[in-house]
Amino acid sequence: MRRLLLAAGAVAVIGVAGCAPAATSLDNVRLSASEVLQQASQKAQDVTSYTADLVVDVSAGTDRTGTIQGKLRAQQKPTLATDLTLDQITFDGQNAPGGLRVILLGDTVYVKSDALRTLMGAAKPWIKVDLKELGDSRGVNVDEILGRAQQIDLKTSAALLTASKDAKAVGAEQVGGVDTTHYSGTFPVAEAVKQLAPEERTKAEAGLAKVDDMKFDAWIDADGLPRKVTLKGGPADKGSFNATVAFTSFNEPTTIEAPSAGEVGELPRNLRGN
Repeated sequence: MRRLLLAAGAVAVIGVAGCAPAATSLDNVRLSASEVLQQASQKAQDVTSYTADLVVDVSAGTDRTGTIQGKLRAQQKPTLATDLTLDQITFDGQNAPGGLRVILLGDTVYVKSDALRTLMGAAKPWIKVDLKELGDSRGVNVDEILGRAQQIDLKTSAALLTASKDAKAVGAEQVGGVDTTHYSGTFPVAEAVKQLAPEERTKAEAGLAKVDDMKFDAWIDADGLPRKVTLKGGPADKGSFNATVAFTSFNEPTTIEAPSAGEVGELPRNLRGN
């Protein structure tokens, strides 16, 4: 159970071929598929906040699989912060009862889970974890953890798509009641991570270390923003994942803060390796 919960926390922190034309219309200008994806990446940089529904299927070999499903609330400006609620967490046939909530502020994570609290004997509903401290003391690759989580955020997922050389429009579809154009293609991971800012690149490279090429589908709305993105990558014998993120709102007022101090306990010292 401990491995199940820690794996879920790691993922937390932190989608048809057709005969459609190869170009689409955006802001009354005909753009190629690659131009649309470039513009979507640029527009994603300016988004201050967003919400999303997500599903991630992962494997660590042919006989170890897991599924995570939940909702993400993210603040990109003025500072980065995320609030993730996972309603379904299943690894190796085990379920985490009651789900998991994770708030990430910088390198600090606040975790709320009835099962984890019982396992650790914690008295308070939230547990505070400093990822850098945990990584240094336990040999945990924090960049890989954050890189896996980063793959499903708005800016990173949009930027990775711009490395595709075979992107194409495959049809007009609605996502959540919003009209979009559906694009599909592939991109080489080594080239895709070069599209990221230097401070983001190291984490993404760690998270995608076992993946050579990625398949994607992206549904872009009339404002040039992605409404849905799916990423599929990794050979099944080494570990793979299939992530779907549906963005449900952009630029709505949101505030993500740490839980009140009276509700937060520290990670037990014996689990920090001290």
